[in-house]
Parts: sequence; structure tokens; C-alpha cells
Amino acid sequence: MVWRPRLLRRFAALIRSDPAGVGAGYVALVVGTATGLVAGLILGSITGTLEKFPGLLVMVPALVGMRGNVYGALGSRLGTAIHTGTFRLSRRLDTVVGQNLVASAALSVSASLFLALVAKSVAVAFGLPNTISIADFVVIAVIGGLVPSVVVGLIAVGVAAASVRRAWDLDNVSATLVTAAGDAVTLPMLFLATYLAGIRVVTPVLAAVCAVAGLVVLVLALRSRRDVLRRIVQESIPVLLLAGIVDATAGLLFEKRLSSFFVFPVLLVLVPPFLSLSGSLGSVLSARVATKLHLGLVDPSRFSLRPVGEDVLLVSAYAVPMFALLGLGAVGVGRLAGLAAPGTLDLMGVVAIAGGIAFALTVVLAYVSAVAAFRLGLDPDTHSIPIVTATLDLVGAFALILAVVALGLS
Repeated sequence: MVWRPRLLRRFAALIRSDPAGVGAGYVALVVGTATGLVAGLILGSITGTLEKFPGLLVMVPALVGMRGNVYGALGSRLGTAIHTGTFRLSRRLDTVVGQNLVASAALSVSASLFLALVAKSVAVAFGLPNTISIADFVVIAVIGGLVPSVVVGLIAVGVAAASVRRAWDLDNVSATLVTAAGDAVTLPMLFLATYLAGIRVVTPVLAAVCAVAGLVVLVLALRSRRDVLRRIVQESIPVLLLAGIVDATAGLLFEKRLSSFFVFPVLLVLVPPFLSLSGSLGSVLSARVATKLHLGLVDPSRFSLRPVGEDVLLVSAYAVPMFALLGLGAVGVGRLAGLAAPGTLDLMGVVAIAGGIAFALTVVLAYVSAVAAFRLGLDPDTHSIPIVTATLDLVGAFALILAVVALGLS
């Protein structure tokens, strides 16, 4: 009984100490949810493309999630740099910011190549019939990811610079805005990249060029003389591959249930913003825990949520109105676009059930992954966010499908 009032006082103190940062977190989540709905509308409007390219949906969550994983981790590392006083904007590539940005760009290109191979392997392993060729996967993944990588990278650094100028807590806003930008830019670029797939001679040649480019970039980054750059890439590749496999499995779930989403295309609209919102909440909590670990405010020798209780309350305060806004937003977008949809209460019920399941795991996973990474001598900024967002993508996929089935909408 003593702990609860103390926790509430700590939460109130957190709000009072950084009202602008907390408010910026809400704004970032609203922007992220709105952007995610736009991305969802794009996904719900290209059902013909998804039918034309069997297996493409397996890769979509992996590629969209990878952009958020790479640049969300970048934002988390920049947030820690700000808190520890090592953040400096400069055009030089040998600075902390410069090496982080180059490492993220290299990871984005090389990981896109590997995710194409993972998506094809998962589709074949689980018996998905008539999937597109490996060359198609590679071309769509790598070429469709080039523009999003540049855009999201610039946004991540821009948000960090704005946070320094305006005294925001970057942990509250970076992952959300980066994830939203990744959703909004990646989906249309992947759609445009499909026009390069299935072309005789051209597609295989482009795929070979993409494969060579991805491998060369990775080797150069791994052999770099810049310690920070090399360490980030070395530590990130295994966790990004693991996250890609998990995300591709989530995509497989949607691909297998694609016919159900064709009945009510507005349910497909929910997929990007729901997964994005779940990942953003997890990323915010992960980033805050990682920063406290670096500052020595959380004891990594034992697992206890007490030191981060106010952070959990903050993310809870973000989650409830954002999931409600997502449900109402999906209803509005569906009506404006003329997409077939279930009743408003049913759609809100899907979001409520799936959101409750996802959030319950968010708290445990964000804390445990950050502390476990720190105890293993790894950087929680680099490892925790990809693990959290990828797992939440898979859990979110299960949760959405479970909610749809439970409410009899399939």
C-alpha cells in the first residue's frame, strides 16, 4: 500500500519535470497513428498487388519493421548520447552521430537483402504456394528500401537535433516518429518497386546487382576502422536477422489469412498502424529503461519493475487513448475510402482485445530485453528495440487475428 502512492508521486514528478517532453510524446504518437492509418489505407488499397505477387505480404512486416528497428535503435542511441553529453551534430563521419548514421544506412541496405532471402525461405518452408521468385523478392526489398532508408535516417537525426534545441526527452518521441516515417515511406516505395519484378532478364540482373551491393556494403562496414560503426554493425546483424525471421512469420500469418481480410479490407488498414503503435510503445519503454541502465538508475543484477514503475505508467497513459484513437481512425478511414468494414463496435472491439494482449507483453518484454542485454555486456539501445518490436509484430499479428476470429469477423 505504501509502494502505490510512492509510485504515483514518482509518476507525477516525472510529468512535472518534463511536461513538454511528455506532451511531445503524445503528439508523436498521434502523428504516428495518423501516418500508420495512411500506410494502412495504402495496404488495404493494393489487394490486387498482393494477389498478383503471392508471398509479398510475408515480406512487408519484415521490411517495414526493419526500418523501424534500425532507425529506432539509432534514435535510442542518440537519446543516450544526449543524456550522457556526447551528442554533437557535425558533417564529419568520424563523430558519434556520423558513425551511427553510416552504420544504420549500411544495416538498412544489407538487412533488406537478407530479409528478402528470409521471406522466400519462410514462404517455402511453410508451403505457401506459387510464391514470387527470389529475384523478385530481392529487387522489391532492396530497391524499394533505398528511399525509405535515406528519408527515415534524416528524420531520426532531425528529431534528435530538435529534441536538443527544445529540451525534449528523445526517448519519448524518436522511436514513434521514426516508426511512423518508416511505415509511411516504405509501403508506397515497395509498391512502386513491384513494377521492376517479373521482368525477363531485367529483374535477375537487378537482383544480382542488389545482392552484390548489399554484401559489399556489409563487408566494408564490418572491416571499418571506425570502432563505433563496426561495433554497431557487428552487434546489430544477428538481432536484425532474428527480428526479420519473427517479422516474416508475422507476415506469413497475414498471408495465410489474406482471404479473411479481403472480406473486410478495412481490417487490412488496421495492420500497419496497430503493429506500429504497439512497437512504438515498446520502443519508448525500452529506450527509457536503456537510458536508466546507462545512467546507473536501474540495477541490472536483479529483475524488478519498481525502478521503472513511473515509466510503465507513462506508457500506459500513452496506450489507452492511442488505441482508442486508432479504432476510431480506422472507422473514419474505412468510410472515407469506401472500404467494406464490420460495425463500429466490432472494429473497436478488435483493437481493444488485440491492444490489451500486445500491451501486456510490451511491459515485460521491454524491461527484460533491455536488462538482459545490459547484463550480457551488450548495448540495450542496439538490441532491445529490435527484439521488442519484432516480437510485438508477431504477437500483434496473432492478437489481431485472434480478435477477428473471436468476434466472428473472418
